[in-house]
Amino acid sequence: MSVKLSMLLQEVEYELVQGNLHEEVTDLAYDSRKIKEGMLFVAIDGTVVDGHKFIPDVIQKGASVIVIEKDVELPDSKITVVKVKNAREALSKMSAAYFDYPVEKMISIGITGTKGKSTTTYMIRDIIEKAGRTCGIVGTIGVVINGKVTPTEHTTPESYDLQKIFSEMVEAGCDYMVMEVSSQGIKMDRVAGMHFNYGVFTNLSPDHIGPNEHKDFEEYRFCKSRLFQMCDVGVINTDDENWREIVKDAVCEIETYGTQDIQPEGKKPNLYATEIEHISQKDVLSMKFHANGMIDGEVTVGLPGMFNVYNAMCAATVGVLLGIEENILLHALEHVEVRGRVENIPTGRGFSVLIDFAHNGVSTQSVLKTLRGYEPGRIVAIFGCGGNRSKLRRYEMGEAVGNLAEFAIVTSDNPRTEDVMDIVEDIKVGLAKTKGEYIVIPDRQEAVNYAVENARQGDMIVLLGKGHEEYQEIQGVKHHYSEREAVANALARLDQ
Repeated sequence: MSVKLSMLLQEVEYELVQGNLHEEVTDLAYDSRKIKEGMLFVAIDGTVVDGHKFIPDVIQKGASVIVIEKDVELPDSKITVVKVKNAREALSKMSAAYFDYPVEKMISIGITGTKGKSTTTYMIRDIIEKAGRTCGIVGTIGVVINGKVTPTEHTTPESYDLQKIFSEMVEAGCDYMVMEVSSQGIKMDRVAGMHFNYGVFTNLSPDHIGPNEHKDFEEYRFCKSRLFQMCDVGVINTDDENWREIVKDAVCEIETYGTQDIQPEGKKPNLYATEIEHISQKDVLSMKFHANGMIDGEVTVGLPGMFNVYNAMCAATVGVLLGIEENILLHALEHVEVRGRVENIPTGRGFSVLIDFAHNGVSTQSVLKTLRGYEPGRIVAIFGCGGNRSKLRRYEMGEAVGNLAEFAIVTSDNPRTEDVMDIVEDIKVGLAKTKGEYIVIPDRQEAVNYAVENARQGDMIVLLGKGHEEYQEIQGVKHHYSEREAVANALARLDQ
């Protein structure tokens, strides 16, 4: 596919340094290794590598256009060069133009928040598809188009990849698109220039704060809030104490959901839950509540925990706004399944095994408190922490597990370039603040084997941190690892 440069730059502020705007562009790339003849190269000054230093390489490979954001010495070449203030923003806008603005051809829903994004995207997708329509997903678990799941490196992919995904959704006949919009995705301009029909806020707590992420909680919250300057309607959880800051500068209509009958302003949310119950039947944990306001009736959610009541209320609010029938909304979530989000693995042996992506103190505490509501014999937690990330996360996760689980097995997660035992020592700092019992088994498969072999009747074994991931990253190399396979292997050993 070939597009004139002038068409790609319609929404971009730029300066033509040399060449002409009639240049034909066959494709775009921000990675110099992917450049082929006739392509446009966007030089991004990244946190690790500055793309400007690869300009001689891309010229040699036959690039037709180079987009820069700072002055560079150009080789003696007639190549067309365009200068912009922000290369990431320009890449996002040019990518949308290159793929002919695919988002505008679907009804789009963007979800931001600390917890609940993945589960809520799947719930919204299930509601839409039970209404007989087609919906694509972009998020932490991957890209889902017509049931096919493709893993992604980031929750919110780079803008070019994102626009290509949207184009594929349109081609596959998707009427709707629901995606997780991470704070990093907003900060790094991966969704620059995009406009959503609906923006969603689930909740907010400190996370992703560190040298390579957000400098503090205020920046983290601000980045989340920017979504509500990019949508027509905002769907907001008013039970979360941060909601006013999130919508402070919003330019969209606001619809609300929650569980509190009366808000501080004396106004009920547009949709709210009452009569909330924990349900446990044949090793399957679920929730039941009465929905009030926009819809009226009993809802059963096939996932455990109070947080899934919030996720279901959020999805139902979006469903109402999309014009989906009440009968569908009340029954669409009875059998919802989300990979790696309090995912139940049947054992048939009198104890439960659950897999969850919780990888910080807040989400760990939330999951373990949820399991407490089902009155297990013991909670046995298997967990580690990611390498090259904030040590605070390790202390907090250790403390949460020590306080809320009867027994813990400390193991590896994604140590990345750190030594696993160094990470374990940090986790022990949090555990030491509690009376929780624990052992250390660095190999994660061995940790799962130990838990299963020593399980008691009524135990709930919960594997934290990996969730849907299919790998472990050790010394910069990704090795295949699946929590589901690890559990299956451990259960199979019992039969030997």
